[in-house]
Amino acid sequence: MFNELVAIEETLLNRAAVDKLSLLAREVKMYHDSPRDDQETIRRIGDADGVLVSFRTPIGKAVLDACPNIRYIGMCCTLYDEKCCNVDVAEARRKGITVWGVRDYGDEGVVEYAISELVRFLHGFGDRQWRKDKYELTRQRIGIIGLGRTGRMLADAFRFLGAEVGYYSRSRKPEAEAAGIVYYPLHDLLYYADIVLTCLPRNTYLLGKEEFRILGDGKILMNTSIGATFDVPALCEWLESNQKSFYFCDETGMGTLAEKLTSCPNVIYTPVVAGKSIQSVERLSEKALANIERYMLENKMIFGDRN
Repeated sequence: MFNELVAIEETLLNRAAVDKLSLLAREVKMYHDSPRDDQETIRRIGDADGVLVSFRTPIGKAVLDACPNIRYIGMCCTLYDEKCCNVDVAEARRKGITVWGVRDYGDEGVVEYAISELVRFLHGFGDRQWRKDKYELTRQRIGIIGLGRTGRMLADAFRFLGAEVGYYSRSRKPEAEAAGIVYYPLHDLLYYADIVLTCLPRNTYLLGKEEFRILGDGKILMNTSIGATFDVPALCEWLESNQKSFYFCDETGMGTLAEKLTSCPNVIYTPVVAGKSIQSVERLSEKALANIERYMLENKMIFGDRN
C-alpha cells in the first residue's frame, strides 16, 4: 500500500473512486481547491509517497526536491506531451518517480459543445447569429488544428453533418485523409476555413500575429484546448480589427484570461467545463484508479482489505 495518497487539488474523482483509495493507502487526503504557490503545494504533499493532481497546479523541480518521499504522481487529466505538462516529468523520471496520466475521458462532451454552440450561432437559435442569413453546417469549410482524438472526433462529426473538413497537424494522418479529411499546411488551412477549431496539447501556441492576419475577417475561431493556443495580444488585436469575427471557448479554454477577454463583444464564452459530465467523470475515475492499481502491481505493493 501507499503510506499516504494526497490529491493536492480538485481531481474530479467520484465518490466510488475516493472510497476505493482507502484500499490503496493507509491515509488519504483530498483537497478541492488549488494551492496558491509552491510552498502550499509542498505543505499539502508533506511526506506523501503518492500524489494526485489535475492540470492546474505546477509540480516542478523545487516541489520534487522538497518532497523526497514521492514515488508516484497520478495525473487526473490528459498527459499527451511531457513538454506541455504542468508536472516536470523529466525531473520526476530522474528522481525515479513514475508519472502517469489518463486519456480519452472528456472528448464526447467537447464534441457536443462544439457542435451545439456552432449550430446555435449559425442558425441564430440564441441571442446572436453569425451572418445575416441562417446557415447549416452543410458545406461549411471547417479547419481542425491538431488531429488527436478530440480533433478526429470533431472532424468525423462535422463531416457526418455535411461540412468540408481540413486539418493541420505536426504529423500527417493517412487514415484521416483516406476518410476524406484533407491535409493543409497551417497558413493554407487558416486561409481556406471559415470556422477553425484548435485541439492542441496544453501550452501549445500556434497562432500569432501573422496567422491572425491570414485568418482575416468574418471567421470563427473555437478553442477546445486547455488554455490559450495563441498569442493573447494577437488574438485581441484580431478581434478588435475584425468585428465580424468571433472567438468561442469554454471554461477550460478560457483558463486565466476571462478578465482580459470577456469584455470583448465578439468573444462568446461558455463558463462551464465542456468535457465534464457524469459519464466523463466516471471514465476519468476508472482510468485514474486503474493507473494506481497498475503501479502497485508492477511494484509489488500489497492492496488493503477493509475486512
